[in-house]
Amino acid sequence: MSDSTNYQSPLAARYASKAMRELFSDQRKFSTWRELWIALAESQQTLGLPITDVQLDQMRATRDDLDLGAAQRYERDLRHDVMAHVHAWGDQCPEARPILHLGATSCYVGDNTDLILLREGVRMIRAQVVSVLANLARFAREHRSVPTCGFTHFQPAQATTVGKRATLWMQDLVQDLEDLDHAERSIRFRGVKGTTGTQASFLELFEGDHAKVRELDRQVTAKMGFERTFAVTGQTYPRQLDFRVCQALSSVCQTAHKFATDLRLLAHRRELEEPFTKKQIGSSAMPWKRNPMRSERICSLARLVIEALGNTAHTAANQWLERTLDDSANRRLVLAEMFLGTDAVLSLFLDVTSGLVVHEPVVKANLDQELPFLATEHLLMEAVKAGGDRQDLHERLRVHARESSAVIHAGQPNPMRQRVAADPAFAKVAGRLDSLLDGSRYVGRAPEQVLEFLEEEVQPLLDLHADLLGVEGEVHV
Repeated sequence: MSDSTNYQSPLAARYASKAMRELFSDQRKFSTWRELWIALAESQQTLGLPITDVQLDQMRATRDDLDLGAAQRYERDLRHDVMAHVHAWGDQCPEARPILHLGATSCYVGDNTDLILLREGVRMIRAQVVSVLANLARFAREHRSVPTCGFTHFQPAQATTVGKRATLWMQDLVQDLEDLDHAERSIRFRGVKGTTGTQASFLELFEGDHAKVRELDRQVTAKMGFERTFAVTGQTYPRQLDFRVCQALSSVCQTAHKFATDLRLLAHRRELEEPFTKKQIGSSAMPWKRNPMRSERICSLARLVIEALGNTAHTAANQWLERTLDDSANRRLVLAEMFLGTDAVLSLFLDVTSGLVVHEPVVKANLDQELPFLATEHLLMEAVKAGGDRQDLHERLRVHARESSAVIHAGQPNPMRQRVAADPAFAKVAGRLDSLLDGSRYVGRAPEQVLEFLEEEVQPLLDLHADLLGVEGEVHV
């Protein structure tokens, strides 16, 4: 069947990075199964089972020689993916065929492989998050003192700075890094536990020697690069682990969605803009459009990941007794797609933050339009200090503000400044209006907060993860 007549997931075909696609590829999955089978056989031999060097040599020699076509043919008859691969590999290493998968259940290869991939996936996501954080740190530092109109309820509020607003996005990323670290620490190896987690088959193989069964579990765990196993399992490792790991992915996507939404709102105000290439087309019908395509795609893909988290919760809640198989098809989709989706979101996040555009004249003009309102309390205090009556001045400012709003609603510029300047009650401060209506007077400690946050919170993380810096984003179209 040709690609053009065969559905392919857009996550793989259009959005996710090559590295993340490879992590969840059949090649990586099934080659890891073989690594697990080799680790099991090597450890069983070390502990005294009659497994020969010839058998191990054949397994090692054919480890990377996957015949996926043969495995698919076996699976059509056997209706069992693990046994299909056992048979296909047995054809390639006939001496080892009798001892392949000895004492193991399907979850020995399936679940342990998932845990390996989850751990590596978390590390890849962490590297992307760290690099986004570095991009935003540079942006925040550069624009830490640029006054801008703050918003609550998306209505003009006290002024802030462009850089301070960026620290709010960064604060979420800092928390995401903590969640990813916690998620990775929670990933233990399932190990060698047997069909219902009792290790009964291995106890039989080692003729009742409990110490050897425990040592088998320890050796295989170490060979696969883990320090800890789950002390007890059913047939599967606890499915709540999937939820905890994917919860961190959901959080990353919530952060990215919030950033991209803010950027879309600011693009509407013409203040900030994502990178826009020279030949990029914003609309097929409207040539002037500069739609924030990348930010919109971040939001679109982030919603997919956020909503997928519920699947992992239902899977954890519906594990009957030692296990049920209604998690299998769901997990094949959800785990891979949440990682691919988060990877795609972060790739866009990296690209956008590496080239954010600030239109400072527009930022200033928009703030200046609102400043006469935002500065009324300050104007009131200065006029009182100059000898005015506080109550009279408050009433005058209230009337000026109300009538100025009516002018704005009629489509005219804000006349509040001119009205105050012409009001005799404010004559003693009228000559200082340029200074009093300077946006930098109203940003509080925002510039200092940016520097403090970068120094105390962000830079230590960037130093800790210095080896991860430099990941670049890709935009696949």
